Amino acid sequence: MTSVTRPSETAAPGRAGTGHAACHHGEIIQGVFLDERRRPVHALVTLPMNGPGSAARFARRPGSPPDEVTVEPDGRTKARTAAVLTVRECAARLGAQPCGGELALTGDLPVGLGMGSSTSDVIATIRAVADAWGLLLPPDTVARIAVRAEGASDPLMYGSRPLLFAQREGRVLEVLGDALPPVVVVGCVLGQGAPVDTLSLPTRVHHDDLAAYGHLLRMLRRAVRDTDTVLLGRVSTASARMCQRVLQHEEFPVLTGIADRTGAVGVQIAHSGNVAGILYDPRSPALRRGLRHCTRALQREGIAPTRTFTLSASPISEEFPWTTTSRKPSAART
Repeated sequence: MTSVTRPSETAAPGRAGTGHAACHHGEIIQGVFLDERRRPVHALVTLPMNGPGSAARFARRPGSPPDEVTVEPDGRTKARTAAVLTVRECAARLGAQPCGGELALTGDLPVGLGMGSSTSDVIATIRAVADAWGLLLPPDTVARIAVRAEGASDPLMYGSRPLLFAQREGRVLEVLGDALPPVVVVGCVLGQGAPVDTLSLPTRVHHDDLAAYGHLLRMLRRAVRDTDTVLLGRVSTASARMCQRVLQHEEFPVLTGIADRTGAVGVQIAHSGNVAGILYDPRSPALRRGLRHCTRALQREGIAPTRTFTLSASPISEEFPWTTTSRKPSAART
């Protein structure tokens, strides 16, 4: 796939570009899978989410060195790296002289919870820089730049389709379908919102893990094919439970207990953070009652609920404000 050029504005001197990227709510599944060459690869399937995200604006400074990129607010080093890489990519595609510029980031996405905040910043940046050069880069190019900028990336550049995505290689291993089964998510924050340093977590691959994750992937394919929300919940819960060998969330047994008592189909967690969700079938006649009991139970247990949302066409109206709003550097993904 090649880049799309905007003919009327291609590389206009001093032109400013804009970009936006959404977030996600952690993962449905994350583990180790065999790729097309039977090679073990770390990969994930994210739980998409509308709403919070990052917006970027990039103003070119013609004649300045290409590495001379300033960023507001300070500390967004991954976004700055992405801007420099994208400047060079765009200039090479257009046969033009690269130059620096000014990058400004805004957004309402909590950092450090495992919702793809750094990837959202990076993708918004890449899109803004490309827009400033009059280009629309294809998703695989955005993914390649994002991985170079932050070491690992979520598949936010591909939209909301369920993808098995190799986050360290920036490539799609499998398109599972057009959409995940409909599901209502009661979001919450574990570990009092503390960031997870995933670089310090063990990443050894065991043969038993490959077999187990392969089985879960087959179940997930079936859940997507059959629009089976209950099976989706089983897959997500099993993946979250396997991840507890590493993350060891103290509240995880409480989370699964609330899910069992309130008619949920399962739970999901961010495998590189502390955001989590309890999953419900939106077609259940007891949905509203289950959601009320769930949020009350979370509050009684001292687990902060965040917001309730759904992947189906009719969003749930109940929402809760984020309990963590500070913007600080997030840990890299495994």
